Amino acid sequence: MKLSEISATLRKIHVSPVKSLGQNFLHDQNLARWIVDQAAIASDDFVVEIGPGLGALTELLVAKGAQVLAIEKDTRLANFLRDRILSSNLEVRNSDALDFGVETLFARPRVKLLGNLPYKISSQLLLKFLSYPNPISLSLLMLQKEMATRLSASPSSKDYGALTLLVQLHYRVEYLRTIPGTVFVPQPKVDSALVRIRPRNPVELPERDNELFAKLVRFGFSQRRKQLQKLIRPAVPQWERAAAKLGFDPKARAENLTLRQWIGLTNLATPRPRSQPLSPEQERFPVVDEADRILRYAYRPEVHANNFRHRAVHILIFNEAGQLYLQKRSRRKDRHPLLWDSSAAGHVGAGEGYDDTARRELQEELGLDLPLKKIAKIPASEPTGYEFIWLYRGKLEDEREPRPSPNEIEVGAFFAPEIINGWIAARPGDFAPGFLECWKAYQNRQRAEQAR
Repeated sequence: MKLSEISATLRKIHVSPVKSLGQNFLHDQNLARWIVDQAAIASDDFVVEIGPGLGALTELLVAKGAQVLAIEKDTRLANFLRDRILSSNLEVRNSDALDFGVETLFARPRVKLLGNLPYKISSQLLLKFLSYPNPISLSLLMLQKEMATRLSASPSSKDYGALTLLVQLHYRVEYLRTIPGTVFVPQPKVDSALVRIRPRNPVELPERDNELFAKLVRFGFSQRRKQLQKLIRPAVPQWERAAAKLGFDPKARAENLTLRQWIGLTNLATPRPRSQPLSPEQERFPVVDEADRILRYAYRPEVHANNFRHRAVHILIFNEAGQLYLQKRSRRKDRHPLLWDSSAAGHVGAGEGYDDTARRELQEELGLDLPLKKIAKIPASEPTGYEFIWLYRGKLEDEREPRPSPNEIEVGAFFAPEIINGWIAARPGDFAPGFLECWKAYQNRQRAEQAR
């Protein structure tokens, strides 16, 4: 839409741009086309656009054949877009993007995010839409230049800070170009910039406790002119040894450490695990027949290498809202690393029963001690990894939360059952096959109980 058209349209729909909503409308059509090109939109993409305004980007996105969800807070602009762009590929949602459920996007095979984020709430929107775990494969965002510089900053620069590290821990950020205020109506007083954000490969960086990392980083930058050791030395008492090991000056400030050095500090500050797991060579399982009768015992590598039938438990933990806790399996797992799985799961060892194993696994993996109810026994098959599985269910009460063990779990989160169903339909390869069998058995049991 040209400059003259924008002014006329705003008058026609009785819109006076609201500064608090970040209503600055792009009138440079060549720039709009260039921006959309940077997202490499394909017809099988699902695109979420925040703050579409008068549709400068929306029209181009729809023309690419993608399914577009445009989130527009201003009712007048939302109605204008519905009337202007008549396409079955476009849904205009008149709501605040801060209220959007990002987790619902797991039910889409491939998701991209575009938006000209309002300056006043850009940090809130970033933390919401870049939360981890995340279903978005690419984000292309117009931000205030100062914010874009902070996200893409390098160590020892004045823009490098806590937000830089919290975003770069999970994402690679590219500063694509500065966008002058002259391409907008009304013209903002500061320049903007376009950044492209892509998820990192999960194994690109060392394992760490993400919550502890965030805590240390925020504390370290709380007084950025102080030496870092004066702020976080209680968490890393052997400071000089840590500095030598990680390769930084003991008198360094927070801004002088690289992302990998911050991860190294986090790992040095991480408490000892609740229990030390056995190595695979030490784990001994009962080998069973087709009726789950014990034949003999064998060590884990032999059982898995030969697909011997053996025993396991899976546990589904729900919160009071009815959401299920899913874990993303550790990168160290010999089977299905980094796939999503039941809340807790594990093998029945020699001398153990199913019930004992379920209680042990729940404590070791999630730090929980809850009453568990048996749901179903699932026969050994190829999808279960030739495991007979007893499936259990538990419920969290009194605001207790899982405390996932970093030895077992990469990350965990609660999801509504309907989101899990949509996610499985859209991205079945995200899940460990054994969980898919367990979830099917659980839902069959639920339907049977409801039918009584």
